[in-house]
Amino acid sequence: MSTAAPAPEDAAAAVARDSYGRLIAYLAARSHDIAAAEDALGDAFAAALAHWPVDGVPDAPEAWLLTTARRRLNDRWRHGRVEAGAEATLAIVFGELATVAEPQFPDERLKLMFVCAHPAIDPGARAALMLQTVLGLDAARIASAFLVAPATLSQRLVRAKTKIRQTGIAFEVPGADAWPERLVDVLEAIYAAYGTGWDDVAGTDPQRGDLAQEALTLAAMLVRLLPEAAEAWGLLALLAFCQSRASARRDSAGDYVPLHAQDTALWDRELLGVGEEALGRAATFATPGAFQLEAAIQSAHTQRCLGARVPEDAIVALYDARVALQPTIGAIVSRACAVGAASGPAAGLAALEAIAPDEVRGYQPYWAALAHLAAAQGDRATAQSARDRAVGLSTDPAVRRFLLRADSVGS
Repeated sequence: MSTAAPAPEDAAAAVARDSYGRLIAYLAARSHDIAAAEDALGDAFAAALAHWPVDGVPDAPEAWLLTTARRRLNDRWRHGRVEAGAEATLAIVFGELATVAEPQFPDERLKLMFVCAHPAIDPGARAALMLQTVLGLDAARIASAFLVAPATLSQRLVRAKTKIRQTGIAFEVPGADAWPERLVDVLEAIYAAYGTGWDDVAGTDPQRGDLAQEALTLAAMLVRLLPEAAEAWGLLALLAFCQSRASARRDSAGDYVPLHAQDTALWDRELLGVGEEALGRAATFATPGAFQLEAAIQSAHTQRCLGARVPEDAIVALYDARVALQPTIGAIVSRACAVGAASGPAAGLAALEAIAPDEVRGYQPYWAALAHLAAAQGDRATAQSARDRAVGLSTDPAVRRFLLRADSVGS
């Protein structure tokens, strides 16, 4: 006897959380129209919420949604202006989709990510387009991840989808000669997706927690697709190291626990092994990259917390290489913290002061770092002001509580 069927709303939410990207990718890969695929799937979800409470949740919700979305696409094309040659395309598209009776349809997400990284698409929209179409993130959340205005990002996304539709960009993994150019954007998108899920320290948003795991899954898929791409292995290593500590980032009361204070017994040893193995695999190609260096830094922190002797200067050297290779604001701020740990708070503060104010005005990690280093230097006024700014920029209650504790800026 089977267990009770899930509530229709819960079933739809589960499919949206677990399969949105695969559904969009499957539809878009055959229709060559991301916006139309998104609209059709949105209609399918609306239909599910109307029919499932009456008819019951189907045994294969994904297949039901796929079939319904396919019909919506069919209706839209047949009732709209069909361009020359579209009828032949429709026959192929819907002939293929009609054979899909089970939810185990091909996982096309990585293909769609490489499509979104096509050189004809605006570079500023590529990674964001992947996050929206493959992972279903809204424009506001994506804009936050890339530190741009939501309205600006929305315009970029609309233009990118129009470009794909009008030019008929092929849905296929490019040849090896095009991998380096496109792979950079794919890696950035997966990393941004992980960061979006990782930022939910308090675990208040189940979708964001799942997003971190989804990003790790995509990274693992990527190295299987491109096993000789050193930076793909570097990204997998980085995400595995970070995810291995997920269970230790909060204590029993739900409060945030910084790395140095975490209970290492809670770390996932299997994921730590994945990280070390992936980092070693990346090193065999002798082509250092930003993700490999970030992974090496995480490995060093991990080993030190587990009792190994890792000099602070060694971590600074890794950050020096990371900033020289790709001077992102995150890497520069993190380097300043490492300098402060190795050479004293005055040196760390000097490194922070070298950053242009406009670049960090709304960057919360900068203000948290400034608060910590200023307190260590004995400048309580600066520490308090910076801490207040960091608290104001924090969206997570657990992080705010941590920053508001007196010892958070004095240790």
